[in-house]
Amino acid sequence: MGLAYNTYLDSNKIYGCKNCKAHLANHEDIISRSFRGQHGKAYLFNSVVNVDAGDPSERSMTTGRHIVRDIACKQCKETVGWKYDKAYEASEKYKEGKFILEAELLCNVS
Repeated sequence: MGLAYNTYLDSNKIYGCKNCKAHLANHEDIISRSFRGQHGKAYLFNSVVNVDAGDPSERSMTTGRHIVRDIACKQCKETVGWKYDKAYEASEKYKEGKFILEAELLCNVS
């Protein structure tokens, strides 16, 4: 196993881990701001960096059943959201492969 390196984003607005400030996502990668997480407001992102995904689990959410993985900051191991692996409802398929980051667990890095 080699050294783990963080990816650094180059954007006008970068969201980072509130705990350690590691870069997580570009503002331009937000698909939707109308999501809710355990800590309140959450954002759906097309892609994120510097996260490790946990094991998949099936969860019943307000929009139906999904298979998701918790995602944690690679640097400090703090859980920052989840990744959608599978949506059972046809109307929710657009979430597959996308990421939720909870606003309360983020900070603006730039």
